[in-house]
Amino acid sequence: MRLSGLAPLILAMPAAAQDHSAHSMPAPPPQTHVPADPHAGHDMPVPADPHAGHDMSTMQESATAGATGTDLAPGDASAPAPPRDRAADSYWGAGAMATAQDKLRREHGGGRWSQLAFNLAEYQARKGNEGYRWDGEAWIGGDRDRLALKSEGSGDFGGAVESAEVQALYSRALDPYWNLQAGLRQDLGPGPRRTWAAIGVEGVAPWWFDVEGTLFLSTRGDLLGRIQSYYDQRITQDLVLQPRAELNLAAQDVPESATGAGLSDMELGLRLRYERIREFAPYVGVSWERKFGATADYARRRGDETGGTSFVAGIRIWF
Repeated sequence: MRLSGLAPLILAMPAAAQDHSAHSMPAPPPQTHVPADPHAGHDMPVPADPHAGHDMSTMQESATAGATGTDLAPGDASAPAPPRDRAADSYWGAGAMATAQDKLRREHGGGRWSQLAFNLAEYQARKGNEGYRWDGEAWIGGDRDRLALKSEGSGDFGGAVESAEVQALYSRALDPYWNLQAGLRQDLGPGPRRTWAAIGVEGVAPWWFDVEGTLFLSTRGDLLGRIQSYYDQRITQDLVLQPRAELNLAAQDVPESATGAGLSDMELGLRLRYERIREFAPYVGVSWERKFGATADYARRRGDETGGTSFVAGIRIWF
């Protein structure tokens, strides 16, 4: 029988039935003597701090007296002057080291570079004739300031150049993406050879659109505007599809150059470039051109077409 089952019976028995006088009970363990604490009731003094009442500021100042650099306490003191005693000066000479340091500074910022590039150098096959077109730029300068030369034009094979111009511009970086440009433009070709003051901006717009906008003011007070934009859409590692747009505007009619006020002409193009080598990339594509308003009227009076589509093939090259 389990003990848990006997417990109620035992508790229910009378006290006489629970008499343990005849049982042999083990003796309790002897009591251990605990000695009395000799300091009990005594008042124990707390030892005094040997540095109490001393001025510790002089010790802290002496600890930092010889500290330099990051060991110094935080503060707003100016930075120490850079050292001028280079060990290499004693071996190579101060002049040679100054030249080397200047070259190092140019190569790591503030350097001077140059580039010659033709964004368009192409053959154009239009209805009834064949022609050519170019759009190039050369520049020299640094990160912020550059001198740029731009040129563009077009013509027919076997005939005279239809239009051509050259621009000489000073370019100043406004931020990492945009440049302010100002200078002169000179018209060439068979028409009137006007000289223009030019001012504009060029750079990279959001979503990596290359954009260029320029205003031209002639010596006779004629005001023209031009907006160009293109976007390089990489299809593969070697193939690049480039949509391109150019708009020309005029503030007034300029009969000498057969230009009407407002939107005078527009060009939309789509070119597929094979860019196995970035410096030398052939391309093919199509170009659509159209004259508007009074500019189209001038073209009709001369017997010229007001627009059309051309097949193009060319090379984008830069050095």
